[in-house]
Amino acid sequence: MAGDYQRIVDLDTETSGVSKPDYWQDIFNQYVGVEDNQRYLLVADLAGETVGFALGEVRAWEFGSPPCGWVFGLGVTADVREHRVGSVLVQAMFSHFRSDGVASVRTNVSRRDTLNLSFFRSLGMTAGPYVQLEFSLDDDDGAVL
Repeated sequence: MAGDYQRIVDLDTETSGVSKPDYWQDIFNQYVGVEDNQRYLLVADLAGETVGFALGEVRAWEFGSPPCGWVFGLGVTADVREHRVGSVLVQAMFSHFRSDGVASVRTNVSRRDTLNLSFFRSLGMTAGPYVQLEFSLDDDDGAVL
């Protein structure tokens, strides 16, 4: 798995359009080779080539939420996107979460990201009981409320 670092960086750059090697180095440090930490980096290989990845972890008690699984990274090369690679990766993640004893899984997807919205909905995911709130620091003038 440690040898997958550059392949994951390249695949993520291909699928997200942004190169973030420092982010992935931090992920590898936290997720790869660490036992029983309820953090998962799953990789799909086809004929020796990395064609997909899924990233997730169990999180607990944020604003009263019981422990649940979070999928917060997913990438699949465009040429195998219709071959269920993403579905297999996410279903494998769900299995890990079930083994960890959690009863639900969450993710965040941009409302404008119709590809991923459709994908996660096809897996049976729906709007959850929590509302995502956001504050733009770019608009903040530094004033104390």
